[in-house]
Amino acid sequence: MKISKEIKTGVITILAIGLLVAGVNFLKGNSFFGGDDHYYAYFPNSGQLLPSSSVTLNGVIIGRVLAVDYKGGQDSLKSVLVSFNIQDRNVKLPKGTVVEIGSLDLLSKGIILDLSRDLTAGNYNTGDTLIGRVASDMMTQVKSYADPLTQKLQGALTSIDKMVNGVSAFWDTTASSELEGSLKEIKIAIKRFGNAAEEIELLVIDEKIKFSRILSNVETITLNLKKSNEKVKSIIGNVEQLTSDLVTSDFKGVITNAKNTLGSINEILETAKGGEGTLGKLLGDETLYNELVKTNQELQNLVNDLQVHPERYIHFSVFGAKTKGVPITNLEEKKLRKLLDTL
Repeated sequence: MKISKEIKTGVITILAIGLLVAGVNFLKGNSFFGGDDHYYAYFPNSGQLLPSSSVTLNGVIIGRVLAVDYKGGQDSLKSVLVSFNIQDRNVKLPKGTVVEIGSLDLLSKGIILDLSRDLTAGNYNTGDTLIGRVASDMMTQVKSYADPLTQKLQGALTSIDKMVNGVSAFWDTTASSELEGSLKEIKIAIKRFGNAAEEIELLVIDEKIKFSRILSNVETITLNLKKSNEKVKSIIGNVEQLTSDLVTSDFKGVITNAKNTLGSINEILETAKGGEGTLGKLLGDETLYNELVKTNQELQNLVNDLQVHPERYIHFSVFGAKTKGVPITNLEEKKLRKLLDTL
């Protein structure tokens, strides 16, 4: 069967259009024959992400970035909209998955998928919008480290500048003269220290001689004590002998006699306390005490009566008449008068 030229031309044209569409899809990042899952994510900035950048999962490229569009608006977190696809039909995105714009290597940027571990919430459907974030790039990290160092360096330079200005202000003619005066005073002080050191050296020499003399005297005293060692031993021996004699004296006999004497006294007191013997009867019987009291009272009455009526007992006659009463001698009369005077 002979095919006409028109049919051949039509077939070639259709094939060319198909290849063109497939090539355009491929260049856009879609699969050659299409059928990919499309997703969206909002970001505060593009992070230098470009269309056709890779979408990776655990370091494996599974899709492409389709478009990076600026949306603007009041919400700064949603100023950039990125659309991407997943070409691997085995990869599903669980809800809670985070889409991160980060560095794939030193030169290129791409999307890094951080899949959620919670599989109970289900998966995203094609056309859904995921959570997006921008990772810090190398320049941002370097800048974050460099900014504090730059501020500290600027502060240090400011402090050094102030110190230099202070030194410059201080180092004038007045400061130079004060420094020269201070150096002179230091020189004078060093000279005085030298003189003091010399005097201390002389003092040490003098005291060294005195100390040598003291040691000589101490040595002499030690020799004298050594020579007197025998005498000291004799004195100590005499003292020891005297102590021994005192210890060996009949102290035990004396103590025994004293103990026996105290025992005898205790026996006498016990006997008297029981009313035995003369002393016991005197202590326990009140008859003698009562008789003594009675006799003393009668004697007192007699003395009182004698003082009031002496004529009842003594009679004196001037003319030699007969004596009445009890006749007494002159000596007895003097004793009686003396007794009456004492009463």
